[in-house]
Amino acid sequence: MASSIHDRAVLHNGVQMPWIGLGVYKAEDGDEVIQSIKWAIDAGYRSIDTASLYNNEAGVGQAIAESDVPREDLFITTKVWNTDQGYEEALSAFDASLERLGLDYVDLYLVHWPVPGKYKETWRALEKIYEDGRAKAIGVSNFKKHHLEDLIADAKIKPMVNQVEYHPRLTQADLLTYCKQQGIQLEAWRPLLKGEIFEEPTLLELADKYNKTVAQIILRWDIQNGVVTIPKSVTKHRIEENIDIYNFKLTNEDMTRISALNQDKRNGADPDDPEFYKQFE
Repeated sequence: MASSIHDRAVLHNGVQMPWIGLGVYKAEDGDEVIQSIKWAIDAGYRSIDTASLYNNEAGVGQAIAESDVPREDLFITTKVWNTDQGYEEALSAFDASLERLGLDYVDLYLVHWPVPGKYKETWRALEKIYEDGRAKAIGVSNFKKHHLEDLIADAKIKPMVNQVEYHPRLTQADLLTYCKQQGIQLEAWRPLLKGEIFEEPTLLELADKYNKTVAQIILRWDIQNGVVTIPKSVTKHRIEENIDIYNFKLTNEDMTRISALNQDKRNGADPDDPEFYKQFE
């Protein structure tokens, strides 16, 4: 379990991934995303999570280029969007992402959603990208257990990461257990539920007990559960607060209390909802 900002999750291919990163979903390309990444790097972040959908890969790339931190010390993630799924389409999309980022490789490339009938061909493209050394690790996002089982049945390479919606209202305990059994690192998107859970009495009580913010309590719960986390913020003090989670440890009892807040409540789309995918047909 992470006890230092320098600790890393080790993926099943040996690649080391920071336990906490900066998510940049809805951060505007240009000054906003560049400045937020610079603040994050100054605060000790070494992982940045973007996607072609976010339309800010160019800004992410500029921030990396202007950073004093060596490229090899940074962990950069991006994702192939649903309209680019398929073998050739995903290869082209990856080339476009690399060009926008201004990079020779990414540390992690993900299939953004399990688009029915397409995600296996998309995965074949990611396997090639990985074998060509242009992504240090490959994985998926928003895959449920049955999606993973279906993918693994035909895959040459097992996904190294599964990035999913994960927070105290959606603990996905069965999926977390399955991923741990398979050696797939679970990663949390929207871990703070856009602040909607900040008035939860249990979390307020624990924040007071540990003299931490509710956000810090949640993010600590993530990593103590063995889940990589990528809170999004474009505010300097929140970016700094979010990574200040290595100087305390939640008790087992308090971990259980947070997990008991689960309601199986999704804030984003359900990966099994056919209506969600119709827009990409």
